[in-house]
Amino acid sequence: MDRTPHILVVDDHREIRELLARYLVKNGLRVSVASGGVEMRQAMRAGAIDLVVLDVMMPGEDGLTLCRQLRQSGEIPVVLLTAVAEETDRIVGLELGADDYVTKPFNPRELLARIRAILRRASAAPRAEASESGQRFRFDRFVLDVDRRAVLDEGGEDIGLGSAEFRLLLAFVTRPGIVLSREQLLDITAGRAAQLFDRSIDNLVSRLRRRIEPDPQRPTLIKTVWGDGYSFAAKVEPAG
Repeated sequence: MDRTPHILVVDDHREIRELLARYLVKNGLRVSVASGGVEMRQAMRAGAIDLVVLDVMMPGEDGLTLCRQLRQSGEIPVVLLTAVAEETDRIVGLELGADDYVTKPFNPRELLARIRAILRRASAAPRAEASESGQRFRFDRFVLDVDRRAVLDEGGEDIGLGSAEFRLLLAFVTRPGIVLSREQLLDITAGRAAQLFDRSIDNLVSRLRRRIEPDPQRPTLIKTVWGDGYSFAAKVEPAG
C-alpha cells in the first residue's frame, strides 16, 4: 500500500492551490485539492489525509471554522495560510489547534519544510503515547484516562478537552515536577517545528488552566517558571 503522505490543500484561489499541489507532488507528496469546506469534507471521506493546508480567508466557511471542525472530528495536522497583517487569525488558529501557520505570500520551500516536520512529529506521537497505553493518572480532583483520551472530574464526567489540550496535559501528568521549556512542549505535543512561536504554547497553557485550575488567575497546578517554561506542581498517582 502506498504510504506516501497525502496532503489536502484547501484554498478558494484555483491558481494558488494548483501551483502548490504541483510543487508538493514534485517533491514526493500525494496531493488532493479543495476549494472550500464542501470539497474538503468530500476529500476527507474519499481517502486517508495525513495533513491539511488550509487557507484562512475564504468566503462562506472560512479556514478558522474549518479548522475547528477538523479538531472536533480528529487529530489530523493542520497548517494555516494567513495574510501577513492578520496576527489575530494566526493566534486564534493556533488556539483552535492548528499545528502551524505560514503567511501569504509564502515560499513553497518553507511550507514544504514545515509540512515534513509536522508529519515527522505526527507519526512519532502515537509511539510517544504507547508507553502510557492502558494507564490512568489521578491528580488534584481529576483522573486522566489515556486510552479513552478523557479527563474525568469528581463526578466521573469528561471535561471535554480538545486534542491539543489533552496532549499538553498528558505531557505534564507524565512529567510532574519537571520544568518543561516551550520548545520541549511544542515537540511533545506535535507542535510546530520550524520557527518557534512561543505564544502558541502560552495560549494553550492558558486554555488548559481555564479547564482544570480552581482559579486560573492564580494557578496552583501548572506553574510558570519565568524564563524557563512550565512545571506541573500537582501530585500525580496511578488511578485504579
